[in-house]
Amino acid sequence: MTITPREAAEIAAANESGRQPVVLIHGLWLLAESWDGWRHLLEEQGYAAVAVDWPDDPTSVAEARSNPDVFAGKGVGQVADHIAEVITRLNRKPAVIGHSFGGLLAQIIAGRGLAAATVAIDPAPSRGVLPLPFTALKAAFPVLGNTANRKRAVTLTFDEFRYGFANAVSEAEARALYESSHVAAPGRPLFQAATANIDPGTEARADKKNPDRGPLLVLNGEKDTIVPRRLAYAAYKKQRKNPGVTEWLELPGRGHSLVFDSSWEGVAEAATGFLAAQGIRD
Repeated sequence: MTITPREAAEIAAANESGRQPVVLIHGLWLLAESWDGWRHLLEEQGYAAVAVDWPDDPTSVAEARSNPDVFAGKGVGQVADHIAEVITRLNRKPAVIGHSFGGLLAQIIAGRGLAAATVAIDPAPSRGVLPLPFTALKAAFPVLGNTANRKRAVTLTFDEFRYGFANAVSEAEARALYESSHVAAPGRPLFQAATANIDPGTEARADKKNPDRGPLLVLNGEKDTIVPRRLAYAAYKKQRKNPGVTEWLELPGRGHSLVFDSSWEGVAEAATGFLAAQGIRD
């Protein structure tokens, strides 16, 4: 069993409340606490929030920085299976919201038929998503530029974080986000995504045709460099072949940090608005 005490407490609270659960999945270089604002907003709207960890995630940014190597080696399949384990403990099928690699993982979970509805925010690419925009390659270069990083944990410099995450906010806010939220991340998922279209057995694969996928929204920040429009829209085009509801939304002026920077509340309102429109609310 890989469920952490914090996850177990949130699962129990969700089940005891009887409310519609919403599972929140973070991406690389962040922890579950990056969803803290969302959790409060979801609770105010009548949902039960469950923010999942990746296996072996530290409990805080301070702990993560004291032992960055704990992140090394984690892969997409291992994380997806952990999220599925959390979902099986819930009494109700949850809505799922994921950001970045969490957006890819949310699509994997939806493809397994485990989500009542899904919001994939700036999702990392999966098999079948073909564009390779320059900005995405540049943002990923701190990891992909050294094949040894496949087995390592990688910490971004401030300049790398500024380019990939925080290009759409002021430098002062970017520095504050870097100091408060940035942690090391496993290099392996980026290599898995980069090779997804040449590796037939890739774990970076979502079943986009499953009729039990449920409604899905791909939400993208206009100024995102890690997952620019071409990349996110390609995921949307693949997903819209599903018989279920599939929608696209681009938020102007937002970058990759949109779920935890000063613009997060508007992004959360867009995501929960989609859930409500699909009847995913008590």
